[in-house]
Amino acid sequence: MPIIDMHAHVTPERFKRAVEKEGSWYGLPSEQGQLNLGNFAACVDVRLAAMDAAGVDMQVVTPNVGFYQYANDLEITKQIARECNNEMAEMVADYPERFAGMGTAPMQDVPSAIAELDRMINELGLSGVMVSDSVAGHTYDEPQFLPFFKAAEEMGAIVFFHQGGPTVVNERIDRYKLGNSIGYPTERAMTFAALVFGGVMDYCPDLKPLLAHGGGYTCFGSVRMDKACGALDRADADEPLTPRFDRAPSELYDLQNAPSDYLDRFHYDCITYSGPLLRFLIDRVGHDRVVLGTDHPAPMELADPVRWIRGLPELNDLEKEAILVTNPGALLGR
Repeated sequence: MPIIDMHAHVTPERFKRAVEKEGSWYGLPSEQGQLNLGNFAACVDVRLAAMDAAGVDMQVVTPNVGFYQYANDLEITKQIARECNNEMAEMVADYPERFAGMGTAPMQDVPSAIAELDRMINELGLSGVMVSDSVAGHTYDEPQFLPFFKAAEEMGAIVFFHQGGPTVVNERIDRYKLGNSIGYPTERAMTFAALVFGGVMDYCPDLKPLLAHGGGYTCFGSVRMDKACGALDRADADEPLTPRFDRAPSELYDLQNAPSDYLDRFHYDCITYSGPLLRFLIDRVGHDRVVLGTDHPAPMELADPVRWIRGLPELNDLEKEAILVTNPGALLGR
């Protein structure tokens, strides 16, 4: 069974060639392909060599987040998505033992996003779609997004939630790289909340959501969500808080369970950078919900991931094998 990295990015060769020849691609300048990656992603041979050195047998590749383009003209975004997804499919077809792929979709228009998702899954053979934590200021509890998630559920598509630009933190302080270190984990917790409180996880019980970077602050924040919405009860002062949901937390939707009860309905990559934090994640969500992810080749890449996982004293051998092999394979349906 292969060791599978579920979180890796690609700057499309189409983009590189166009920028080198004409200076832009569908109006996107060269800097767009470098967003959050520092430099253009290396060619396939260099990527394969890096995977071999890291002990990774297969990568699930996605287009760089600079190609979301949710605020762009819809027709341009649709064409960018098609081109990016075609390239992910070409990589998979050329190296089927080394790559699987997830694409991008024009999320600013849900019917178009569903159409492209259908093409990704049923024509191109990709495994899912990567989306940002919000769409031009809109969050996923808004009803217009529910048909997209229902379609993803019916297609068996992984929906990989990964940041795509400035965060709520940037509005307060844009120094010290806090948008990255604090903002992105915050965005992931907000995505969890939007999907749970918006009813998506109840309406789509078989959805396969994957939260990047260990789900950010989701596990820490979920119990506070329980408390805030009246889903915690302390029967005795000497006993710990236990979830008990008995009233609606939202004007829009009555949750079927306490927010923290939904933790094991999501999947999470292992990018926590800390053995104790990864232990906490596993204890909260279950060892069957955590997969290997590296964020290759971004500056926040998890270095030497396989050796790191295998060397963690906080994890047992079953948990290590689950993260590296079993869980990614199951999520991909292999």
